[in-house]
Amino acid sequence: MADQLTNEIIAMIKKRAASDGDNIAPAPGGEITAATGLTSLGIDSLGLADVLWDLEQAYGIKIEMNTSEAWSDLQNVGDMVEAVRGLLTQEA
Repeated sequence: MADQLTNEIIAMIKKRAASDGDNIAPAPGGEITAATGLTSLGIDSLGLADVLWDLEQAYGIKIEMNTSEAWSDLQNVGDMVEAVRGLLTQEA
């Protein structure tokens, strides 16, 4: 079962996917989980930048550009959740 942070990030990705003209595709089978691959959602570098901006705004975190580049290696939603969790821990 997903925790609150995972559910919130999945909701942000779904909202971004539902936006008109966005580059993020609906998840195969319609369900996004922590194991869902970012590439299966069609998240490219532009889509990743948009999602990262959403995360910064929602959680009051700052994702430095060099950190953002490192995030390009994220494989799935769970990787993104753990990266945000790490930044939130640093901020606390």
